[in-house]
Amino acid sequence: MSILLDIKNRRAIRDYDGQEVEDEKIYKLLEAATWAPNDRMREPWTFYVVKGDAKRKYNQLAEDYLKERFPTKPNLIESSLKVVKNTPVQIIVTSDIIPGDEDATKDNEFAVCCAIHAMWLAAHELGLGFVWRTRGVGLVHDERLYQFIGSPEHKKVIGNLFIGYPDPEALKKAKTPTRTSFEEKTIWLGDSQ
Repeated sequence: MSILLDIKNRRAIRDYDGQEVEDEKIYKLLEAATWAPNDRMREPWTFYVVKGDAKRKYNQLAEDYLKERFPTKPNLIESSLKVVKNTPVQIIVTSDIIPGDEDATKDNEFAVCCAIHAMWLAAHELGLGFVWRTRGVGLVHDERLYQFIGSPEHKKVIGNLFIGYPDPEALKKAKTPTRTSFEEKTIWLGDSQ
């Protein structure tokens, strides 16, 4: 398959069959991430793999967060917790903050986004479902997530990756996505058109 087809076929997969993801495949995802482009070769990423006992602690953290955020929406809490509990592995990804250098810090965030996208494409090739969560049950903007990973200094959480083997029934129901043509989103400033 070509890289263009891989990019077009990449999907956010949120429903998993519950099967554990082999460490070998997790290693491959992490390796793919490390080959992402990054300014001045700072390699500004850190990965926190959440499995086993840590996963149980995260599930409780997510439950507390959801009950606090949505006290009058028990159905939303229940459906969100189902997703969290059925996700076999999570990888929390941070970017290095360089004190006093906002530009380099922002460049680091861009590099980490590229690393996450590389992981997403690798997950597709490995037969894994993958979704990059930045809000809600991902807890990316919640201080409790920073505490959960050990409150590292000079790190910003960029995403919480939910990874597992796709639920075949959910895949059958998935809609074929569409995109606006690049032609509608492109302005040519030179001679080519």
